[in-house]
Amino acid sequence: MFEWSEQHRMVRKMFRQFCEKEIAPHLDALDTEKMLPYPIMRKLYQQFGISEMLLGEYRKQIDKEKRRAAGEELPKGEKKTGSDTVQMAAMRILPIIELSRYVPGLVTAMGVSVGLTAGAIMSRGSLAQKERFVPDILSLKTIGAWAITEPGSGSDAFGSMRATAKIDGDQFVLNGEKTFITNGPHADTVVIYAKLDRGEPLEQRLPVAFILDGDTPGLTRSPAFRKMGMHSSPTGQLFLEDVRVGRDRLMGESLENLTENRSAAKETFGQERFGVAAMALGMIERCLDLCVEYARVRHQFGRRIGDFQLIQLKLAKMAVARQNVENILLRTIEMLGMGKSPSLAEASAAKLYCAQATMEVCLEAVQLHGGYGYMAEYHVEQLARDAKVLQIYGGTDEIQVSQIARSLLG
Repeated sequence: MFEWSEQHRMVRKMFRQFCEKEIAPHLDALDTEKMLPYPIMRKLYQQFGISEMLLGEYRKQIDKEKRRAAGEELPKGEKKTGSDTVQMAAMRILPIIELSRYVPGLVTAMGVSVGLTAGAIMSRGSLAQKERFVPDILSLKTIGAWAITEPGSGSDAFGSMRATAKIDGDQFVLNGEKTFITNGPHADTVVIYAKLDRGEPLEQRLPVAFILDGDTPGLTRSPAFRKMGMHSSPTGQLFLEDVRVGRDRLMGESLENLTENRSAAKETFGQERFGVAAMALGMIERCLDLCVEYARVRHQFGRRIGDFQLIQLKLAKMAVARQNVENILLRTIEMLGMGKSPSLAEASAAKLYCAQATMEVCLEAVQLHGGYGYMAEYHVEQLARDAKVLQIYGGTDEIQVSQIARSLLG
């Protein structure tokens, strides 16, 4: 079974030191939205060379695509080994875990930009689009947003989609609204989904995706929403009013294989759901550490509260949750090393358990701290508010249950 190596532990320590120095002093400013997450994200990428690592992988992929297009046969030796894949997956997960210990919203903002937005373009975009948009997103020169949810859709993203794209000569005219869009208020590049309107009934229209600049005429946005938690991750609404774009903004620059847009979105959901598992581990670990320390120093009735069996039960359950979530992550990394991609149902099961476990642990952390846990000065208060959205975004708990059940029943 795959386990964290000494190198992994050293990398985690480096990321934790960064968080303690660059993030912890600004927790209040980030949580009260007086400070945006993007400067910290850029500093993180610069200090650890993350941009160069991502751009290096990007250049290799682009080079392969160009050589395939030219009819070249790629050498068999260029294929990644299972060990390479495992190490790459592990190194990408480690900063997510450590950042989530302090400010999970920063992970959400970063993941949607670099993971979902750039990932969608790399998956379905044309070669020209990949070269035009992806490098700046991967280096955080620009911030990305991935817009699929609408005010009336929620979990039924495609079935209830009302945004339209009409063909007008060599252009497309987009109209509609998108909501709950991470990075929406500040994004420079937006991947946005709509239904292609060629006169057929709404339920028969196929989804298409477009890549828009944040300042595209006709595209407006709301200020950041006031939310229960994840305040360090700006969320807003996008409005499309007769937005005109050329074919170069259509994802893939082709209207062929439109049905693939649904499968591409499902792949994105799967990636997002495993990202939640990494966030969950960081949040649970942080709560457990804070609670263990509090149980040691807080005294009641002449004894430290950690000596009371009920407090010990709370700590033990947190430790079990931490171990279970970590095992889910380790198993996923190991599967990737064997060249296996977890199914959507497996991703749903991971997200369902991890999100629920995180919510339970965070609420118990507040309870263990008593009145202090309800105060904003104590970090467990912020983590409890942040945890709830893990059960909502990327598909609600109820959607995960449905996905798991469908896979069982056939």
